[in-house]
Amino acid sequence: MTSSTPTASFVIVANRLPVDRVPGPDGEVIWRRSPGGLVAALEPVMQSVDGAWVGWAGQPDLDLKPFTEGGIRLLPVALSTQDVEEYYEGFSNDTIWPLYHDVISSPQYHREWWDAYVRVNRRFAERAASAVAEGGTVWVHDYQLQLVPAMLRERRPDVTIGYFHHIPFPAHGLYAQLPWRDQVLQGLLGADVVGFQRAQDATNFLAAVRRRLRLDVKGSTVSVPYGGPRTTVARAFPISIDTTPYTELAARPDVRARAAEIREGLGSPKKILLGVDRLDYTKGIRHRIKAFGELMDAGRISVEDVTLVQVASPSRERVDAYVQLRDEIELAVARINGDHDTMDHTAIRYLHQGFPREEMVALYLAADAMLVTALRDGMNLVAKEYVATRGDHRGVLVLSEFTGAADELRQAVLVNPHDIEGLKDAIMQAVEMPPREQSRRMRALRKRVLENDVNAWSREFLAALENVRSAR
Repeated sequence: MTSSTPTASFVIVANRLPVDRVPGPDGEVIWRRSPGGLVAALEPVMQSVDGAWVGWAGQPDLDLKPFTEGGIRLLPVALSTQDVEEYYEGFSNDTIWPLYHDVISSPQYHREWWDAYVRVNRRFAERAASAVAEGGTVWVHDYQLQLVPAMLRERRPDVTIGYFHHIPFPAHGLYAQLPWRDQVLQGLLGADVVGFQRAQDATNFLAAVRRRLRLDVKGSTVSVPYGGPRTTVARAFPISIDTTPYTELAARPDVRARAAEIREGLGSPKKILLGVDRLDYTKGIRHRIKAFGELMDAGRISVEDVTLVQVASPSRERVDAYVQLRDEIELAVARINGDHDTMDHTAIRYLHQGFPREEMVALYLAADAMLVTALRDGMNLVAKEYVATRGDHRGVLVLSEFTGAADELRQAVLVNPHDIEGLKDAIMQAVEMPPREQSRRMRALRKRVLENDVNAWSREFLAALENVRSAR
């Protein structure tokens, strides 16, 4: 095989590169490590292998040459303004995202969006095909690129292909709505191993394969007649975090001092509740704020004693559903604060911005309880970040049953976020929990998170890929 660029034995393909292009202090362009769970999860893997990363640089109409940053060789894929509107904002985030999150918001089905999705997936597959060495491994990530595995296999049958799905995969009754349901399944079956966050997601996928494509499914293995005959394994590989930066930061005196400063700045309430989310309708922020406001209205908690800090980092601000969501949340926060604030205390400190990791760890240390009330979430790494920082074995995690993390973190206070009365009771349980019970729960949670970190996740997935390779 010939290529104009050096090839790598291990290639990651993701919608975004692991760096963002930002202006430097003197107006020059610099690259900064991207926030987000995917980059945090994969960066340690890339640092340890001869690898390359295929992805979009995050800005439209930007044609960049391959470059190296942070020790990782980066292979940019260019997207036009039309590609961003139709493939990314359209099909990925206004069709697949709401459909796969239990239709919390109505998915939109447009044929021109699907055409763009096919076109862009083909571009990613072609870039990966030229980047991977003979007999190498390609690991494709997430819902924006579900067609890439089959497209890549067609071009490079010599490589081993993995795909990991970071968001939920819906039950067949919902999935069947998708006009291009069969094509997406066939795209995913191009992979040797298809990984999901939860066992239920893998079950949903296998059920769709059996019902839609009429293929033979035995356990977690699908017999695939095209691009073969061969097999595809589909099962759960729950993702986690790189725990070391969180445990180290949590032990630093300056970060601990910052946590104390945060408490003082909030008026030194008895309890601080914390929510940290992207501003997204799947995260249950409205339900959380409603429950908190009702507790205030009923006098079960007071503004002097309990403060809710809600960090809602900006997300997809050009999509109408997100603009409406922001307006609704900010109106609800303003009403609660208007009713309950005093000169010295604020009921809800709402922050529509992102923060560096040091500040987030200080917030985690300052918080007596973490509220993760997502209506549907593939995993939710924030829950694991909070647990990783709590070396004092204090603090309470209130966790939605509808997150992937709930399968692992059973010692959290589990809650159905649609049940506002139940959510209120869970918040009160967190506020009133005795230190001994906090310690018992948090010790078990930390053991789970520290043992099952991102390195264990990647090792398990890559071992499954190696098993496929060695069985050929």
